Amino acid sequence: MENKKLKIGIVGCGGIMRWSHLPAYKNVSDRVEIVAICDIIPSKMDEVTDLAHNYHNTDVIDNAARYTDFEEFVKHPGMEAIDICTPNYLHSVFACKALELGMHVFCEKPDAVSVEEALKMKKASEDAGKVLMIMRNNRHTSSSKKVKRLADAGEFGDIYCGRCGWIRRRGIPGKGGWFTTKEQSGGGPLIDLGVHMIDLAIYIMGNPTPVAVSGSIFTKFADNEGDASSEHARFGEVKADGTFDVEDLAMGFIKFDNGACLQIEFSWASNIEDHDLNFVELRGSKAGLKWTQSGTSSKILTEVYGKLIDVDVTVQDGVPGHENNLRHFLDVVLDGAEPDFVPQQGVNMIKILSAIYESAATGKEVSLVD
Repeated sequence: MENKKLKIGIVGCGGIMRWSHLPAYKNVSDRVEIVAICDIIPSKMDEVTDLAHNYHNTDVIDNAARYTDFEEFVKHPGMEAIDICTPNYLHSVFACKALELGMHVFCEKPDAVSVEEALKMKKASEDAGKVLMIMRNNRHTSSSKKVKRLADAGEFGDIYCGRCGWIRRRGIPGKGGWFTTKEQSGGGPLIDLGVHMIDLAIYIMGNPTPVAVSGSIFTKFADNEGDASSEHARFGEVKADGTFDVEDLAMGFIKFDNGACLQIEFSWASNIEDHDLNFVELRGSKAGLKWTQSGTSSKILTEVYGKLIDVDVTVQDGVPGHENNLRHFLDVVLDGAEPDFVPQQGVNMIKILSAIYESAATGKEVSLVD
């Protein structure tokens, strides 16, 4: 019997849709049908169609209806879900509208640009009884899934502290465009990159609840001329005379309700040796974890019979985390699978990020306890 296909529409035809979501849809075409796409700039829809054929070798969006107006797009006949790939400030607006109309929502990170908006999304999902899933692709690499199974089985013991980060020597996305405009992005590398590694660390730790944060942010590279040529500029539109009112580096400290803590560091640009490094390091009473570069290296750091040993637990199956995350969304919607992400986790994430910005502004630790 032929599998049921989810009828989905994609809003936003920028970099993340082109380079991460589109190839994922190619590989799940047996379970999903893209019935509509939407972007306020018509030429972007032409470009992404050409890219699908010429680079990704797929026709998955050939038959999709095209819209430049979201209000018309979201009313497309028979559409059951939407995938949101827009600038950050539109995530909550579009998600809530789709949920209110009875559709499931798959949305790029970050969840929202404020706690209030994240709470609106959570409530809209609950009221509609529909799935709201935010992209957490680093949970879905093969190495991450293996490490999570080991943590849940108690292999690390009590995970009581750690550190995580994503640091770049130079790598500002779309300098001068929406990424570096706070009103549209909500912030700089903390909200852009921080979601990834903070989420993965907390996920492996067993999702403890954050209770307090402190942090500092810096903007030192707004006028640097060398950043716009970075490969990361493709995830956005460079504007020479545009806005740069966000941080380019953030550091902070998170405390949890179980007594654990987490150090964090995220940068688009800083004078470091590594050009682009993402990592999660956790320390447990039985063993530690070192996860680096999107799961390309995962090690358990432990002791056996008095001897210190490092055990390589890297798993490589060639399936990107974005694709695995999309497959999980489809499993939840079509087959009733248990979701590994729930909206409250997204609310907690935005609480953390917002509180770090507040702490940086006030110079004080910020409590997250109501």
